[in-house]
Amino acid sequence: MTKKIAILGASGYTGAELCRLIHSHPQMEIVALTGDRKAGQPMAAVYPFLRGAGLPDLQRIEDVDFSGVDLAFCALPHATSQSVIKSLPENLKIVDLSADFRLRDPAEYQKWYGKPHDAPELQAEAVYGLTEFYRGDISAARLVAGTGCNAATGQYALRPLIAEGVVDLDDIILDLICGVSGAGRSLKEHMLHAELSEGTNAYALGGTHRHLGEFDQEFSAVAGRPVKVQFTPHLAPFNRGILATVYVKGDADRIHQVLAAAYDHEAFIEVLPMGQAPSTHDVRGTNYCHIGVVGDRRPGRTQVVAALDNLCKGSSGQAIQNANLMLGLPEESGLMAMGVFP
Repeated sequence: MTKKIAILGASGYTGAELCRLIHSHPQMEIVALTGDRKAGQPMAAVYPFLRGAGLPDLQRIEDVDFSGVDLAFCALPHATSQSVIKSLPENLKIVDLSADFRLRDPAEYQKWYGKPHDAPELQAEAVYGLTEFYRGDISAARLVAGTGCNAATGQYALRPLIAEGVVDLDDIILDLICGVSGAGRSLKEHMLHAELSEGTNAYALGGTHRHLGEFDQEFSAVAGRPVKVQFTPHLAPFNRGILATVYVKGDADRIHQVLAAAYDHEAFIEVLPMGQAPSTHDVRGTNYCHIGVVGDRRPGRTQVVAALDNLCKGSSGQAIQNANLMLGLPEESGLMAMGVFP
């Protein structure tokens, strides 16, 4: 049976990515798209690459008939989703791609996002959407909170290592490079081509990046004690992709064994042969995450490198993976396409 899908906030990058992926999904049909500032326009006018996809025109959220919708993807800006979602029908399954429901503690949300949460009752209900580690909860959930793309990349590299106790929890350094699409589609002066091209920069220095709230929450829960990683994100002038390099104290061979065993039966996580490192080119446009392990020249230190597509495995692809579970569909449906190379 085909599942009827609505995408709220379809005019942004993650909304467009959802349209691209669902177009080839064998058991999903998009029946409603919203984009308040572009309401009334065909999706092809906003994203010409979607011409011929047979998509409905964009409309306002309040004009959507949810009576026949099985699941809604909410691809709205941060701090907008919470007020919209609490107005939606209570029986509607929802996957939220914003940051609004990722942090379980309302005080932590206020700390990292600078405002009180408008729907704390829904925040308590939401299931964290890192699919490979929360499958059972996601399958039974009504509301799933998609992870941050940076947070997903770092967690795929580190969660099994923290769980197995094979790294020093007080000495974890995470450097991450993200493509420009991670900042969204809204016009920003520092994202102009002349401002961004031919250079790169670190940002959110000193432990101020909001995804640290997710790292603190998830790593501490896995370890059963507080874990705070040192995290520095970098913005680079390419469109898609995240490359995370993690520096840890621990035996490289043992770290590789733990990661290989943890992901042995995962469809979308590939642990490369020992000594090989991944590239964002190899996962572009896919729902895959590639992980490599390399021993450092100093004994007892190891580098773990993870690569994924921030718009797919880091956001919209992950959202569809979660939706498949919520709707009782095969988890891999619509997501097995290989990447585009070069």
